[in-house]
Amino acid sequence: MKLLLLTQYFPPEIGAAPTRLQNIVRELVRAGYQVEVVTGLPNYPLGRFFDGYEKTLYRKEMKDGVTIHRLWMFPSLGGGPRRILNYLTFAAVSVWGLLRSRKPDFLFVESPPLILAAPGVLFSWIWRVPLILNIADLWPDAAVDMGFMKKDSFLAKLTYALERWSYRHASYVNAVTEGIQRSLLGVKMVPPSKVLFLPNGVDTTLFQSRRTDAELKDRLGLGGKRIILWAGTLGGAHGLEHVLDAADRLRDHPDIHFLFVGDGTMKQALREQCLRLHLTNVTFHPPVPFEQMPNFFSIAQAGLASLIPLPVHEGARPSKVFPVFASGKPLIFVGQGEAAQLVRDANAGIVVPPGNPDALASAVLDLLANASLLEELGSNGRTFVEKHFQWSRLIANWLNRLQQTNSDSETYRSVS
Repeated sequence: MKLLLLTQYFPPEIGAAPTRLQNIVRELVRAGYQVEVVTGLPNYPLGRFFDGYEKTLYRKEMKDGVTIHRLWMFPSLGGGPRRILNYLTFAAVSVWGLLRSRKPDFLFVESPPLILAAPGVLFSWIWRVPLILNIADLWPDAAVDMGFMKKDSFLAKLTYALERWSYRHASYVNAVTEGIQRSLLGVKMVPPSKVLFLPNGVDTTLFQSRRTDAELKDRLGLGGKRIILWAGTLGGAHGLEHVLDAADRLRDHPDIHFLFVGDGTMKQALREQCLRLHLTNVTFHPPVPFEQMPNFFSIAQAGLASLIPLPVHEGARPSKVFPVFASGKPLIFVGQGEAAQLVRDANAGIVVPPGNPDALASAVLDLLANASLLEELGSNGRTFVEKHFQWSRLIANWLNRLQQTNSDSETYRSVS
């Protein structure tokens, strides 16, 4: 069986989408699928092409048995017209990558950006193969909630029309969270026969409890520190300015340190906030390859995740939650909704209301003051992901559901 993945984001880019798709591709290959990827030249979240890709229009690569077609697009960081141009140029040039690909048995399209549904629908029709539209974020709902566009604007109406068209022409619409699944079945009125579910997971062999990497800790200048680790994109949806306000309230505890590993649109603003507050208990580290992240978790006492309170975030599950659990570390989650409930169900951390630096500072102090609680919550998280969120198990269940649903659909078409 062959599966073709169309996505704007893919490793070596770092973030939720590249990480999720890398794991999905790996498990599909292990399951015996032939996988081909059409993606962009790596530029996210830097807003410029990675070293070695600057003067490239097209590159074909082979990695771990997977053929990857990489295409030029207009690189961009942040929102506005430049980001729209970023989306539109990749949607256009992706046609060239699809033309250079072999006909698959399934075409899997990652959204956002939703505009990729257009070449996806076109080639699913040309090849006469099922189109799986993977919905990791509910755009345009998220864009409206974040204030990127007004709900009654022409752009919003156009984007909502694209969304309805995409769901209507997709063979399957895949939800990444239960909240997205409920929205697809409810407000979006996608037929239940089309809706599949594949949540974020974690590689429990890569992420696990490890001995502290003392060399890394010393190299970062954090010897003797108790570290709260943020690993992932630094974006506007995370409310990280409140985390820095909490760090300000903890300045009298010099052994407590916040370590941010990643990049994103808010990084410069956060650096400037640190300078204004004269914070010495915060370090920003550039993003590192996914395979190196377990070493960073080994030096942390707890992980950190955060989402600002928006309607669309009620059904969100940040992918950064699961490596924290798998590493046997407790999680401090700032936010509400599905992700907060996940932490409570796992009994693997502390949930803090969003926009409350005092509550976050208190949670950090309470957690670090209790070594037995740190160990208990970390152990609970590890057990929870082993039982429910191992990528190997998630993909196996999803493939069974996909194959059964597709077989039923083919039987129905042949009878009709």
